[in-house]
Amino acid sequence: MNQKTTPRLADDSHHLAVLIDADNAQPSVIEGLLAEVAKFGVASVKRIYGDFTSQRLQGWKQVLLKHSIHPVQQFAYTSGKNATDSSLIIDAMDLMYTGRFDGFCLVSSDSDFTRLAQRLRETGLTVYGFGERKTPDPFVQACDKFIYTEVLRQEAAEPEKPEPAKPAAGKAPAKSATKAAAAPAEKPKAPQGAPRKLLNQAIEEASDEEGWAHLGAVGSYLNKLRSDFDPRLYGHRKLSDLFKAHPKWFELKEVASSAGGKDLYVRAKG
Repeated sequence: MNQKTTPRLADDSHHLAVLIDADNAQPSVIEGLLAEVAKFGVASVKRIYGDFTSQRLQGWKQVLLKHSIHPVQQFAYTSGKNATDSSLIIDAMDLMYTGRFDGFCLVSSDSDFTRLAQRLRETGLTVYGFGERKTPDPFVQACDKFIYTEVLRQEAAEPEKPEPAKPAAGKAPAKSATKAAAAPAEKPKAPQGAPRKLLNQAIEEASDEEGWAHLGAVGSYLNKLRSDFDPRLYGHRKLSDLFKAHPKWFELKEVASSAGGKDLYVRAKG
């Protein structure tokens, strides 16, 4: 089998096909899952397979449009038989033969996809598996890398830590009022919640051993992760301005480049 080294931060030329078995995956993991996929490359194809006339898959119907995932309707022809697996496998082989993909992301906890993973790797493609901890070991081992979806759900559920700062400001009304006048209320709120978590994640994925990440690499990861990410949404024209606006959470430094100019690096604090 062909073994490949998983890239820390793949470039835009690494095209992936994301195939989801709706019968064996939970819609609650989709945001974390796509964020994880963005670490490996660009999800050129995103398809999900299942019988969407079934009440069991109503949760998936709510997230498909938001994340631009193409649903492949597969009716259950016979009770007790899973036609979804066959449909996904056939599509995977068709996509493999196009020669347009560098890897596949198989999202399922079903061991029936073990041979598919093996076949894709035999062709020289990288296979990333996503499933719950109950996933049988043969499927886990058949993938180049396997990510447990419980980890993705846990990361998505982690509360943001800057929130306790608000009560502390309330203890001294006079000073609090002065600070509020000096800085608009909107700016501290911008990095809290999803934006700050997203920025920290991008820095971590692009950083060196000391935590410094090239601003260009951070921006590239953010664009792959969220096509609608724009620093102007948070009141700043450039990504560097967004980081500079929050010195308590981020620090920046300039480093001379070999071309004679200067490169900007960013690091998360705390």
